[in-house]
Amino acid sequence: MSASSTCDKPSPELADLPALIRRWAAELGFSDVGITTPDTGEHAHHLQDWLAAGYQGEMDYMAHHGDKRYTPTSLVPGTCRVISVRMDYLPAPDNPKEALTHRDKAYVTRYALGRDYHKLIRKRLARLAEQIDAAVNGFDYRAFVDSAPVLERALAQRAGLGWIGKNNMLIHPKAGSFFFLGEIFTSAPLPIDEPFETDHCGSCSACLDLCPTDAFVGSHKLDARRCISYLTIELKGSIPEELRPLMGNRVFGCDDCQLVCPWQKFSKPTKEQDFQPRHGLDNTSLAELFLWSEEQFRKRTEGSAIRRTGYDGWLRNLAVGLGNAPSTIPVIEALKKRADHPSEMVREHVQWALRQHDL
Repeated sequence: MSASSTCDKPSPELADLPALIRRWAAELGFSDVGITTPDTGEHAHHLQDWLAAGYQGEMDYMAHHGDKRYTPTSLVPGTCRVISVRMDYLPAPDNPKEALTHRDKAYVTRYALGRDYHKLIRKRLARLAEQIDAAVNGFDYRAFVDSAPVLERALAQRAGLGWIGKNNMLIHPKAGSFFFLGEIFTSAPLPIDEPFETDHCGSCSACLDLCPTDAFVGSHKLDARRCISYLTIELKGSIPEELRPLMGNRVFGCDDCQLVCPWQKFSKPTKEQDFQPRHGLDNTSLAELFLWSEEQFRKRTEGSAIRRTGYDGWLRNLAVGLGNAPSTIPVIEALKKRADHPSEMVREHVQWALRQHDL
């Protein structure tokens, strides 16, 4: 990106552009838009402290890229502004809390029930960038959707889209936290929005206290090595045995620290059809999913974030869920059918699950 203008102050010719950007973004399905400078402020220090404590576990990529993760101008030289957008993803109708009570059924984090959001949002952001460029050319734009080392929640907070709660999620007082974020880095010196400085968490600590695996070591401090999302998605080997009974029926990701947040009563159902549940993943038994062949897994998770865990990881997670499920004939029979699975990791978790049923 070439620096085609100074970043010191907004250009008068761009004064009316933010209003147009908001209108175009709404037409593209985005719920909110904010504009900020390429400065992550104190969030850069928080990341460095978190990495120094080793809380990232096997997510070595979090420490890669030098300062590019927390310095947008290092990632894309010439960046003057960051346009941050929000898109809601909670399916409707949906009752995640109730889903967690059905111990024989699989719980999949709500963002992964439908199609993978990356392509959809990236295309919309590219279209938004094209509209901006057509209105005021001479500047450069680059879009990101969780696809590069970007501190997106930090930038969204500084762009006025919400505050970062004690659970490290970005929370909007009128929309909760069930939404995706995306960014456009631009060389255009647009007028900026005020950062969201007010923290509305107050004395509430529900997210910290009710985490199933006690993954929070303090306010805004998550030890990912104990987080169910990390264990079921990022971890490639065996899940620590002491954590397995605490995972319940959560087989891909975890929403608990969001579900217990009082601000979730303001969450907005998504209008995007692609984010609606596919293949019954919001209401399917653990036993049925456990018996998917690898071919079925590949076919039914095509275009889904669930692909990220891989087939063996999927079976590993389901085995843990089956170990925590009621001792029914379908549960026991499903586990026995995988007792001789070629993967040592899968076999280990199946044997653990069978022991939970005294077998």
